[in-house]
Amino acid sequence: MAPASPTLCLLRLSALGDVTHVVPLVRTLQQAWPDAPMHWVIDPAGRKLLDGLQGVTFHTYDKRSGLAGMRALGRELAPLGRFDALLQMQVAFRANVLSAFIRARRRVGYDRSRSKDLHGLFVNERIPDRPGIHVLDAIGSFCEPLGLRQDTVRWDLPVPAEAWEWAAAQWPEDGRPVLMISPCSSHVRRNWYPDRHAALANHAARQGWRVVLCGGRSELERQTADAIQAQLETPALDLVGKDTLKQLPALLARAQLLVTPDSGPMHIGNAMGTKVLGLHAASNPHRSGPYSDRRYCVDRYDDAARKFLGKPADALAWGTKIEFDDVMALVTVDDAIAAFERYRADHGR
Repeated sequence: MAPASPTLCLLRLSALGDVTHVVPLVRTLQQAWPDAPMHWVIDPAGRKLLDGLQGVTFHTYDKRSGLAGMRALGRELAPLGRFDALLQMQVAFRANVLSAFIRARRRVGYDRSRSKDLHGLFVNERIPDRPGIHVLDAIGSFCEPLGLRQDTVRWDLPVPAEAWEWAAAQWPEDGRPVLMISPCSSHVRRNWYPDRHAALANHAARQGWRVVLCGGRSELERQTADAIQAQLETPALDLVGKDTLKQLPALLARAQLLVTPDSGPMHIGNAMGTKVLGLHAASNPHRSGPYSDRRYCVDRYDDAARKFLGKPADALAWGTKIEFDDVMALVTVDDAIAAFERYRADHGR
């Protein structure tokens, strides 16, 4: 059992969706130990998103810094002494090696079924092995070796007032519902097709919805947005590349419905209370879809498993990705329109 107010270090570097999943765990730990010093080793993008998270001191590790960056992190943490517990929430080899530079009495890692890349050599305790649960619940179970249980899920992402002001200035509140399209994931084979996004957007616009495009500054995101825009009957509001990671949560919160593949914006939007029309074939929405509400997701994961792997989804190892060329072709325009209409039927829009 941990002491009354333990010193804690969390290690989770990426990606944006996964660091968003860690925030409810932080809230659970803070509820139990409001005065416990809490430190989080995180990547630069995650820190930009979550900077200002109350009660947490961030320590940034950039993977491009390699071993030299790991040594620098060790020196940065050395004055803090030995943590009572390190929660090592990433199994990638780089993260495992990085964890060796963090001094801690208890080193809590994943169960054996989720371990890889020598993870077991860097931990001395493991979370319970519960197959078939959402990624957020797996991360939440890191509090259990400390004698806690994550019974409620609360985010309260740190969004500054100026971010809300920026988001509010992008379009007027005129009563029109907003369909926001964030078309790109960091995994290209999870991405749907511009012509299909455009077909859904045109359908929404005909029902009186405002369509907004959002995304980052990469060339792929710019090209994808341009390809969608070129096929729209009514131009969308194009905000691709115009927001910051601090502004993104406020922007997503202004949408009634967010269309996206399995991506960071999916999970950030969900954390902000926005309903998500998730596009799933390459990944299982029950494991990595929007945590709070998956009623408006398109789920073609089983079809993908049968087509590309020759077996049903329930015969695959939990967490199997089906990232093949053209896997997202299984998600049709009719699928997405049906999900959109489910939202409209439920919300009277």
